[in-house]
Amino acid sequence: MPYRVCFVCTGNICRSPMAESVFRARVAEDGLDGLVEIDSAGTGGWHEGDPADPRTVSVLEEHGYDTGHSARQFEASWFARLDLVIALDEGHLRALRRLAPTEQDAAKVRLLRSFDPAARDDLDVPDPYYGGLEGFEECLAMVEAASDGLLDAVREKARERAA
Repeated sequence: MPYRVCFVCTGNICRSPMAESVFRARVAEDGLDGLVEIDSAGTGGWHEGDPADPRTVSVLEEHGYDTGHSARQFEASWFARLDLVIALDEGHLRALRRLAPTEQDAAKVRLLRSFDPAARDDLDVPDPYYGGLEGFEECLAMVEAASDGLLDAVREKARERAA
């Protein structure tokens, strides 16, 4: 059974699909395809069925990442099948932990930037939705910086599970 990771932001059209694409690429580069399943969702369902924001798509394509995506809302029942739920900011972290059916499920929720050793006090990935393209570039840089540490955390667990 693969190790399952789900990235969660607000509407699942900016930050979480970006994190999903970047981490999917890191997993493939590391040869963990088939050992790690990656997904994303939003805390709300406002954009269900929509593709990623065009600015997200633009920035991802410019940096060589895949961009296929359809937004959906995170559901509490998913905790049972997920190993790690990655929140993009403190608000998502709190909302997901409140939604978690058990303490063990709540413990599965972590902030993405907690995996970036260079990140200091503010571990939020800011929402770029209401700004320009530069906010999406900044978001991508934060996601990329944290993805290597996240990969380190997931690699051994995924290989143990596959053994």
